[in-house]
Amino acid sequence: MYGFIHISLHVVVPIALAWFLFRDDWLKAALIMLAANLVDLDHLFVEATSEPVQCAINTYPLHTMFPISFFGALLFLPWKPVRMLGVGLVAHMLIDAAGCGL
Repeated sequence: MYGFIHISLHVVVPIALAWFLFRDDWLKAALIMLAANLVDLDHLFVEATSEPVQCAINTYPLHTMFPISFFGALLFLPWKPVRMLGVGLVAHMLIDAAGCGL
């Protein structure tokens, strides 16, 4: 059940954020933020563990503090599509971090 909720959040949260933050261009924002989920491709480069719930933060290369700080910096750049991507990436990391406490 946790896996279904986790994956659902990776879809629902970007769409909701696009609607609330970029209402004038929400569809484009939603697509860009959903594309931010491609950051999970770094899971292909790390050997999987047998644990049913695994904390992604500090486990996968693009889920470490240096890239996450870069993702946060995207929020402050002037180009709107880059900020949309930044919002999607930061939201993705927050959702993954929320799963670490379970």
